[in-house]
Amino acid sequence: MFLDTIMYMKKDAGIILPIFSLPSKYGIGSFSKEAYEFVDFLNESKMHIWQILPLTVTSFGNSPYQSPSNYGLNYNFIDLETLIKKGLLKEYEVNSINRGEDESRVDYGAIFNNKLKVLRLAYSRFDKNNCGFKEFLTKETNFSDFSVFMVLKEHNALKAWYEWKDEEKNYSLEVDNKVKNEFKDEYNFYMWTQFEALEEYLSLKKYANSKGVKIMGDLPIYVAFDSLEVWKYPELFQLDENHYPTRVAGCPPDCFSEDGQLWGNPLYNWEYLKSTDYKWWNDRINNALNLYDLLRIDHFRGFSGYYSIPFKDKTARFGKWVKGPGFDLFKDKLDLPIVAEDLGFIDDDFKELMKLTNYPGMKTLSHGLKHTEIDNILRPRNYTYNFYSYSSTHDNETTLQYIEELNEIKKANFIKVAKEECEYFNIPFKTNPTNKDLVKVVNTLNFANEARCAIFLFQDLIPVGKEGRINSPATLSNLNWSYRISKKVFLDHKEEIIKFLKENAIKYGRN
Repeated sequence: MFLDTIMYMKKDAGIILPIFSLPSKYGIGSFSKEAYEFVDFLNESKMHIWQILPLTVTSFGNSPYQSPSNYGLNYNFIDLETLIKKGLLKEYEVNSINRGEDESRVDYGAIFNNKLKVLRLAYSRFDKNNCGFKEFLTKETNFSDFSVFMVLKEHNALKAWYEWKDEEKNYSLEVDNKVKNEFKDEYNFYMWTQFEALEEYLSLKKYANSKGVKIMGDLPIYVAFDSLEVWKYPELFQLDENHYPTRVAGCPPDCFSEDGQLWGNPLYNWEYLKSTDYKWWNDRINNALNLYDLLRIDHFRGFSGYYSIPFKDKTARFGKWVKGPGFDLFKDKLDLPIVAEDLGFIDDDFKELMKLTNYPGMKTLSHGLKHTEIDNILRPRNYTYNFYSYSSTHDNETTLQYIEELNEIKKANFIKVAKEECEYFNIPFKTNPTNKDLVKVVNTLNFANEARCAIFLFQDLIPVGKEGRINSPATLSNLNWSYRISKKVFLDHKEEIIKFLKENAIKYGRN
């Protein structure tokens, strides 16, 4: 019993870095040798968790949280050097494609215009009688749905499904069979992208696990309106007779946005889902846990109550809160390795859901240091075991950017609170700290607190400022989802980062 308690109370640490942010000479991070080198870096640093963002295909806006399919893996993550080794591509063919000029940003336009072309070339040389692929074609229903959807998108000039030809905008077995028979080669091409991406990802995951590193995936709560799911399963969503949303998702106005956030995702028809014992959601979670060792569920508060906005509204001002399925959806999932994203507005219903599931929640440490009250639950000294603490997240400023943008009064307050927390944890604190000194303080406090796992935004370990921000919510910008580490930056900081992480992981029992 005592040993079980020790095992349960084990503390961990890890790093959040999207696949697309990995160093790469091909314009976007992939399941490449650089990914394996990053695993080695995590292992050497005594980091046991690699948190990534959704692996799904992206579309307009490049957000992995607005994907045309919940299941379709992002074929842009297929490693071109692996395809060269397999004899499917030649080096000169890969080197000749335009992949963007900026090593610090993904050029999604260049990737969109060129990656599929070179993948089609690789597929043309692929042995279609490959036994594994032939079995994949018959077994993988979800990837099959994705491939049908993508073929139809291409045949409709990449328009949203609700702008397709009348005979195709509503799913039917007839349309499904037409794609698989009349456009067989195109359908099989998309199936091959899924076969290859899955094989490469699972090889990477197997390697990571062999090095003591777990992959933490991410599950968006919502799907995009222009998605396979809304097209094929309209009954799952709050839609009218023409399959247009009646209400959509978002967040209410707050101190950050007077109009709130209008995400535009269709809301779920929870009454229907309950009548099926939540089969679609159960399948979705189980599929994700087959891919990942741990699963973060985004916007978890949307299950206790969700913000519902009229479809045609231009802002989120006139939405309303509606009760969600709550614990009923999760009552048979209590032992699953799920982390609940519980940042933002929290009410009593949500607190009750978190209590009943007992899933670990999240704390953002850099933002927690603005609170002057000693007993504030967002200050590191008050973190309890059932949380994952973050230096910052993919939706926030990097810690350096956050500090740099504080006004004089707020920065003085930040320094005062940071010093108090350092005194509490017996951490040295410089008399006149620079901004980078303060980032190091945040990272050290992330190690020292009692949360079960400390996650570091990779950019906070270099550290970098606003150029390292991954996403600014509720904005459309080429800067969103495009941050990349250059090989040089990674190598220049690698040893210093390893030393800091390793020493503190050992010191604070997270090794």
